[in-house]
This record gives sequence, C-alpha cells and structure tokens, in this order.
Amino acid sequence: MAACVLCRRPPRLHLLLGLRKHLARTQFNKAAHEDDKEEGRSDGDVSLPEDYKLNYNPSCYRQWNSTLSQSRTDNDDYSVSNIPPSFRQQCNHYSISSSRHISSGKKTSFDLASSTSPESKSPYLHHHGVPESPDVGYYPRAFLKSRPEYLAMTADPTQRPHVIKWEQASKRLHESSALRGSRGPADVTDLIVELSSLQPGRIPLLRMDKRFEVLLQCSVENLGRLSDLQLLDLLQSFVRLKLPSTHSVLDVYEEELCRRASRMDLSQLLLSADSWRCMGKQAPRFLQRLYEAVESQPSLTVSELVHLIYIIGESRHCPAELIEPLVQLLMCHLHQLLPEEVGAVCLGLFKSQTSISEVFALRIFDKAHKVSAEMSDYAVVNVFKYLRFSYLFHGPWMEAMTHEVPRRAHGMGVQGLMHVVLACSALRYRSDPILVAVAERIPSLVPHCRSKDSCKLIWSFGTLGFLPDQSPSLYPSLTQGLRQKKAEFLWYPEHLLTGLIGLAFVGQFPEDLISLALGPDFVKLALKSTQLELKKDLLTLDGALALELPHWTGPRLSPALRAEVSEMVWKNAQTDVCQKPEILEAESSLQDLLGGAEFVSKRMILPHTRIIDFEVHLDSSGQPVPLNQTSDPSETPLKSGTSTYPTNKDCGMINLGVTVTEDLIARLTNSKNNTDPAATASVAQRAPPRRVESDESLPEPGWHPTRDIVQRLTSLNRTVSEPPNTGEVVKLAVQVTTRNHFCCHSQQLMGFHAMKRRHLRLAGYRVVELNHRDWFPLLRKGRMEKQAYLSRKIFDSVT
Repeated sequence: MAACVLCRRPPRLHLLLGLRKHLARTQFNKAAHEDDKEEGRSDGDVSLPEDYKLNYNPSCYRQWNSTLSQSRTDNDDYSVSNIPPSFRQQCNHYSISSSRHISSGKKTSFDLASSTSPESKSPYLHHHGVPESPDVGYYPRAFLKSRPEYLAMTADPTQRPHVIKWEQASKRLHESSALRGSRGPADVTDLIVELSSLQPGRIPLLRMDKRFEVLLQCSVENLGRLSDLQLLDLLQSFVRLKLPSTHSVLDVYEEELCRRASRMDLSQLLLSADSWRCMGKQAPRFLQRLYEAVESQPSLTVSELVHLIYIIGESRHCPAELIEPLVQLLMCHLHQLLPEEVGAVCLGLFKSQTSISEVFALRIFDKAHKVSAEMSDYAVVNVFKYLRFSYLFHGPWMEAMTHEVPRRAHGMGVQGLMHVVLACSALRYRSDPILVAVAERIPSLVPHCRSKDSCKLIWSFGTLGFLPDQSPSLYPSLTQGLRQKKAEFLWYPEHLLTGLIGLAFVGQFPEDLISLALGPDFVKLALKSTQLELKKDLLTLDGALALELPHWTGPRLSPALRAEVSEMVWKNAQTDVCQKPEILEAESSLQDLLGGAEFVSKRMILPHTRIIDFEVHLDSSGQPVPLNQTSDPSETPLKSGTSTYPTNKDCGMINLGVTVTEDLIARLTNSKNNTDPAATASVAQRAPPRRVESDESLPEPGWHPTRDIVQRLTSLNRTVSEPPNTGEVVKLAVQVTTRNHFCCHSQQLMGFHAMKRRHLRLAGYRVVELNHRDWFPLLRKGRMEKQAYLSRKIFDSVT
C-alpha cells in the first residue's frame, strides 16, 4: 500500500501547482453558473421548516445535449437521433413552430439606440393598475425529505452541527500551521470538517486564506491514507465550504473516488455523486463508475432508484444501456412512490431526455394523476414537463389540472406558470380555466420574467388562440416586459422572434419591437446563429407584417433574403408534406374534377406560412380558369406524376383529365340499367368541369358504347374549351387540414393556422377546407365519392 501511495503522489503534486490560483476563485465556471442561475439553484438546501409549502421555480425549458463534456445551455435542444422512433417527441409535419432549440451563449452586440423607445427607457409600467407581486421560492430537492433513507446518500450544505466564528477558525488554522509536519489523515480531516461549520458569511474569507490553502494541500498529500468514510466527510465539507467547481483539488478527489468506486457501496457512490452535483461540478468519469455499479446491482430500493434518476437528470444524460433496467425497476416500485418522488422522477427523465415506451410513460402519468392533489406546485410542473417531452396526451391528468391549476396559480412562480401553458400549447390542449387563471396572475409577475419567460408565455397563449379581449392586461404587460429585456436579445435573438410571432398569432404588432427585429443589425445577428435556423422566423414575421400593416414604412427583409428563404422552405415541403398520401390524392382528384393540371397549382400561396395549399381560380359562373404558371420555385406547383391525362387525336383532341378505363366504360355502359338518380349524379359528377345534375338524360337502348362515350366526352370537352366569362375571378385556397391544425378535441384552429387563414383572406383568397375528419376516410373510398365531396366543396364556395 505504501508503495502504491508513493507511486501515485507525484501526479497529485503536479496538479497542485495551480492550487493557489484556483483557491482565489470564488465563482463557478460560466456553464455551471449559467445553469444554476437558470434554475434559481438552491439544490443543496434541503432543510425545510415544519410547515413548508413547495412551489415551482423553473427547471430548464431547454433540452440538453447528451454529451457530458458539453456545457449546459439554456434551451430545449437534444439529439432526436438517440431517441427510439417508437417514442420520441413527435415533430408535427403540419404544425409550424419557431426555431426554438439551442440558445447561443456567445455575446454579440449591436446598437440598440436606434430602436429604443421612450417606453423602453422608462421603469416598468403596471398595466391596468396591476401591482407587482414577489416571485415565489421553491425547494427543488424537497423530495429528499420524503424518506429518512435519503439522509445517507445526500449532501446537505445547511447541516452544520455547531456553527463556529471566524476567530475560532483562525485560531485553529494557526495551531494547524504550527503542527504541519506531524498532522495525520485524521487530524486533517477533522480540521477541515470543523472549518466547514464556519459562519456562511465568512466562508469566502476562509477560502482565500493561505493557511487554508496549505491545509488543502496537506489533505491531498494524505489522500491515499484516508479511509472511505474520511474521504466522504471531506467531500461533504467541500460542499459546505462552497469550493468552486473548477478548483484543481476536486479533480484529484474525483480521480481517487474513481479508483475506490469498485469497493464502495451504492449509498456511498450516490452520496459522492450528490456532492459533485451540489458543487456544480460535472464528474463524467465518476458518474460512469456509478452507472457501472448500478448495472451490477441485483435491485435498488425506492430511495436509491429515485435519487439515481435525480442524479441522471442533473447530469443531463442517461446511458442507453441503463434505460431498460431503470424503467423495469421504476415500474416495479411505481406504486410505492410518494407524490414528490413522482415529480422528481418526471424531472429526471425530462432533463436527461430519456425516452421510454408509451405504455410505461402512461403508467407514470396514471400514478401522477392519482396523487395530483397531494403534489407540490413544483412536482406538478415537472409532470407537465415530461408530458411535453413525451408528446403524450393524458386526458385524466389534463382534466384534473383544469381544477388544480386555477386553485394553485395565485401561489405559483412565473416560470412554473410558463411551463404549464407551454405544455398545454405543445399538446394542443386549450382549457379556459387554466389559461384565464394564469393570465390573471402573470401581469403582477412580469418584472420577474426573463425574456425567455415572457416570449414563451406569449407564444403559448397565442398558439392556443387566447385573444387579447379575454385578458386585457396580459399581452400589454408581457410586451412591456420585452421592452425592459432588450439587452437579453443580444445573447438570445430567438426569444424576440418567438414573442413577436406569438403576438402576430393574435393580431398584435408592437411597432418598436418589430423595427428592432427587422432592423439590419438584428437580422445580421440572427443570421449569424449556427445553432438555430432563424431565417424562417424572420420570413414569417416579415410576411405577417406586409399583410396586416400595409402602411408600414419601417425596416423589412431584403427581397433577396425573402426569395432565398422562400425557396428553402419550398424545397423542404417538396420532400416532406408534398409527398403525403392525403396531399397527393387531393391533387390528383382536383385535377380530375377541374379538367387538368393547368387548373390546379400546388404551392405555398403565402411562403411565410411555410404550408402548401392548392390554388384554384373560378370565374363568376363557377367555371375553372387556368392559372398562369410562374418560374418562382416557391410558387410553381410540384409535378407529382400521379395522374395521366390521355389524348386522342381521332376524337377531337380530348384532354379532359379523365382516364378512359374498363371501369369507366363499365359504369357508363351499365348506367342505362341504373334507375337511382343519386347514382346517376355520382357518375355524372366525374365529368369536368361543371356540376352535373341528377336529372341528366341517360343513354338510350341500342347505343354504341365507344361512339357514345367519345361523343359524350367530346361534348364535355367543348364546354371546357369555351372561353371563360370575363367577370371577376374567384381565387380559392384549398387546404388539407390535419388534427394538428386544431386544438385537441376541438374545431378551434391553433394560433398559427388561424393567422394563416386571416392572411389568405387579406390576400384576396377564399379558403376551402378539406377537413381531416371528412377527407382522410375518403382516401379509402372510390374516386366517385372523392369527386362528389370535392365538387361540393369547390363549387359551393362560389355560390
């Protein structure tokens, strides 16, 4: 053992060369500091009063990279490639969301003076006389109070058996310096543990004391001779002393703990991991040893399992090989979880972006629903977070929340309320009791909002179609909050675009903020982002502005940038939405109904909405009018190649968009025996381009099939060839909707799609909706049924 210690000592002494410099540091590194600030970190504080009440303060909205070496950022980005396709947060191909993923931490500055309004310089204005309310505190580690078993595996920086004064600490340091050569491992450990009970306000002074620096050096020199319990005592002392996570002595201790991990029990390993967490230090090597030890464990207790999931969440990564055994254990212990533990499990799974099967996730939400009335506000919000990540709608939970959230809203913090409405918007769940309760609480909390909070609140309320007249103070107070947070947009330009697009959903356009967002400096800043694609958001804002504020004389995107982004979104649609069966079938059926491809244009009528429509023109008599083709790729219809349009030179150049098949001949031939007027009308409606009435004459007995078919189609072709009336042309925008266009269990359009229809009308179009409830079942029907449905939708729109 002695040889081993001597052999390991030189590298430790080598690491101590920078010890003095690191001891003078009093702050964490930037990544850990930003993460703690993001969550209002007080993770180490688990001492609660007897009658404590748990309230929510945010966990990160953002999602995290699984790579341990990457610093944590303030956003919701994660690699979906690592999530099983069977259960990842689904991307809705028909829904439009702004490019909210990773926030860049890089500071970029530009001149805000040109876009600073008097309002933005003034103190916060309380709209409608709403007084400012203090934000709400919270205890993020309160689940540790649920069971006494947690005491053995958690570090508590507030536990100081007997607080000592600075004079006593200074005296002990002086005595220790005089006995430096004769101090053993126990002496060093006892002294550091005693010093960790110093008054909290004096701890920074202690860390800068040279004698304390020598004491730390002495602990490293004796590290190999420390027992496991002494080593853990020292680690907990470092938590109470708030050593910076970048301190070089911590690297030495992590190395020693990794070496001893194989002989430590699971409680000791969890205590070590919790200590690293309290100090804000990422310890990937030690965590790997912890995960290896868990894999070799036959089983875990409930407290060990919950605390492990908490540690995994705080590290923002769960090894793939650990997911299945953890889930199996979780399902075994699920019935034993207490309300706060359910919230801790949901938060750990959310932060680590751990995707589990839908069946298991629903069981967790079932458990949460059963104990929802007993859960703290913080735990309730954690369940909302994991619901949003899993993209699962749990009806009983959401129904319970229509009663719970209004009851709790007056005591919740602004960031907790933000996560509630954010989850509702992601799940397309509109509940007026929830929205009204949150809307009434938010204005008094706006001074406590980060720019991210204000923008996400605006986005969520706008997405759910919560109109300004439903809460007159909500949008003005949040908009004013954005003005007060302009400086934050230097770091997070996507937040401003999120908020402004959310306001556009409900027809709100604050001109000073729009001038800032579309100004050349901000556009340049947004385009520099390498982690976010903000071009599409800029295009959406610019397009909405052009239609809703035609008098606007402020800054706009350049024509070149608009064309570039329009082409980009069109190319994306060509390989995605345009290839969906419901879209291809609608295109083919419309062409058959109206007489050919020249009467139907599949394109993005409004490129800033990023959704394709079918454009159809009808004259005043209801006859289709050919559309003028354009070379703009964002406006040129895609050639699907799904339909053929036969020509016959011997039959008057027939080009009706109807393929003459054996089935068609059989229908026409057998129609003489059909006495059902409705069936006659169904067949007749197949003949474009006019509405065919049910009393149309039937073929006479003895007719020649081929000759009469040709004559019948030729006569219809003459109708098509007739010049259209010179009256006003009616422009139709035919939309194939999906359920994701609407709020859940409702026919109310989501905010973006309501804005799109408003913009189409402003652009002079009549919207024809092919509702998913009607159109999708017709995909399994014959062409006649589709033609009859489309005929009603198209021709009734001009009557």
